[in-house]
Amino acid sequence: MTIDFTPFFEQYEALLKAADAVFEKVRSEYPDCVKCDQGCSDCCHALFDLTLIEALYINHQFNKAFQGREEEKGEVVEKANVADRRAYKIKKEAFKALESGVPEEDILAELAKKRLRCPLLNAQDLCSLYDHRPITCRFYGIPTAIGGKGHTCGKSAFSPGEQYPTVNLDIVQNRLYQISDELVKMLKTRYVKMSEMLVPLSMALLTVYDEEYLGIGAPPEDTPEKPKKEDDDA
Repeated sequence: MTIDFTPFFEQYEALLKAADAVFEKVRSEYPDCVKCDQGCSDCCHALFDLTLIEALYINHQFNKAFQGREEEKGEVVEKANVADRRAYKIKKEAFKALESGVPEEDILAELAKKRLRCPLLNAQDLCSLYDHRPITCRFYGIPTAIGGKGHTCGKSAFSPGEQYPTVNLDIVQNRLYQISDELVKMLKTRYVKMSEMLVPLSMALLTVYDEEYLGIGAPPEDTPEKPKKEDDDA
């Protein structure tokens, strides 16, 4: 069975196009505040997760871009393995802190300080998959808001307390979940909550999104009824 993700990729690409338009509009209105330029890789060290549609899309574009370039692909995969282990440890520490009673707001603030080099960042500090980079990367550098709280790139020149056009990332995230949910319904997967799944970009590169992983068809006798989680000693 060949799964055609094209209709869902097209919806996602429309969202990417809108994100690029918003970024360029803010940059044109506040050219002295937006410091993004070729060679700046600050956003390529941020810790963030991808929704299902984003993970499938980045995986597809990665395999397509590196087809026939096995040595280069292997280098990216190795970097993805390293980044994924690091991301897992960071999240495990955050979960333990939450269990110990540390306020969630403090944990999120600490996570925002973590630096994790993206496996797609090459030796020249350029993105190996720039045209297909996640939507989070496209908004980095202009004012955004999550849960009602504003955020700006540390290298930007937006002044605290001033009013600027701000992207509500909660709305964007909801749209990503919506596309993911529509995709899951189309798949008729036994993993009905797969649309709620969030994974690091590193895991999206490493995963083989085949029928078994996506929960299509009868499950093998030795396969649990949900996607496997990473081992604690990863």
